[in-house]
Amino acid sequence: MEQKVLVAYGTANGSTQEIAETVAEVLRTTGITAEVLPARSVTDLDRHEAVVVGGALYAGRWHKDARRFVRRHRGALAHRPVWFFSSGPLDSTASRRDIPPVPGVKRAMARLDARGHVTFGGCLTEGAQGRIARMILRDGKGGDFRDFAAIEDWAAGLAKELGAMAHR
Repeated sequence: MEQKVLVAYGTANGSTQEIAETVAEVLRTTGITAEVLPARSVTDLDRHEAVVVGGALYAGRWHKDARRFVRRHRGALAHRPVWFFSSGPLDSTASRRDIPPVPGVKRAMARLDARGHVTFGGCLTEGAQGRIARMILRDGKGGDFRDFAAIEDWAAGLAKELGAMAHR
């Protein structure tokens, strides 16, 4: 049976989208059909057996599109395997240790019995939109702290879990 996975994301400047695309690419290499969409554009989950939701972190909260996606599709998500990822810290902490989900994501995980969460380093570079982003950059605190090897490893773990579920 072919598995179809949705990787939905909320992003302000595109770096969380790049993480979502990387997750989907890894899933595809294992034979899983993975579709990547902005969370705000998803109308239903009927075509997908599993869902990965990613959101950029801003001031301790998940991107509004990711939060709204989870609220809007709560009923459908409750009947599918769901994983969450966050992207955010503008330093190397996400590469050095596990960072727990922010409170809103933790609550959503509990409500949906999510199978897992991971926080990846964030990315904020010149040209980023938003007053706070520009302020962070002006203070010299930007940069790209995403660890694509870690992202690929996490996605490979998802693929293994999905494969095990398909063979039950």
